[in-house]
Amino acid sequence: MGAAEKSLSHRRPTIAVASGKGGTGKTTVVVNLAMVWPEPVQLIDCDVEEPNVHLFFTADTKTQQPVTVPVPQVDTDKCDGCGDCADACQFNAIAVPSGAPIVFQELCHSCGACVMACPQEALSEVRRRIGVVDRWSCMHLDISAGCLDIGVPTSPPLIRIVKQTIDMSKVTILDAPPGTSCPVVTAVNGTDFVILVAESTPFGLHDLMLSVDVLQQLELQFGVVINRADLGDDRTRRFCHQQGIPILLEIPNDRRIAEVYSNGDLVVQKLPEYRDHFTRLADQLSRKLAQEVMQWGIKSE
Repeated sequence: MGAAEKSLSHRRPTIAVASGKGGTGKTTVVVNLAMVWPEPVQLIDCDVEEPNVHLFFTADTKTQQPVTVPVPQVDTDKCDGCGDCADACQFNAIAVPSGAPIVFQELCHSCGACVMACPQEALSEVRRRIGVVDRWSCMHLDISAGCLDIGVPTSPPLIRIVKQTIDMSKVTILDAPPGTSCPVVTAVNGTDFVILVAESTPFGLHDLMLSVDVLQQLELQFGVVINRADLGDDRTRRFCHQQGIPILLEIPNDRRIAEVYSNGDLVVQKLPEYRDHFTRLADQLSRKLAQEVMQWGIKSE
């Protein structure tokens, strides 16, 4: 076995759980799937604007790491007001109305283009805090969660930092932000499989179709969990069948699930009959992704 093949054989898959909108039951799937997974799991909360995975577990140990990003500052003694920095910025984070540039740090994407474009070398970078990454352990879980600071308008930089905590030698289950915009793309990009959580309602189907389109453009494998499956109609189910999308699990509209969730408890612990459902989901994904690992090894030869 070559070095590359050996490395691939020890690489464990990353599963993202996403949804076209909030409130579909995405976090319910994440925490309960992680709890029944048959081996140690990393649980990564990339819903950094409203992280809530930690509410379901009691931490054994906990650390917190502040996260900063580089933003430009202007040396007015060197600056001649030429405006090259503003021309280079694609995000309108710098304006030169007259004299020295004005930097709007909240719009900055930390690309460094303005610093490179300045002919007078009047721009340098300083660090700006955007949030924190919390890490803790609980039973067989290693948990990382990002939390965006209040007032910070862009979450992808923090999501990328949270994803850097992934240990590829362990199975990772990632809670993605809701929706179909840049934060979701940042979270799911590079994962091995995506679980889309949807509802069996016209609005649920609309949001599912948007999510499917995004994942197809990213060329990611995915399947669907239908939550509150006996509510609404069967259009979501029919759409999945027509598109050849596997339905991994159907969860009924059970008030007890909402009560357990609202108390910060796990469905698989409080309602034993649902443990079998999530265990079957874990087994199904484990078998599918084990085949993928074999393919990684074959491709490396």
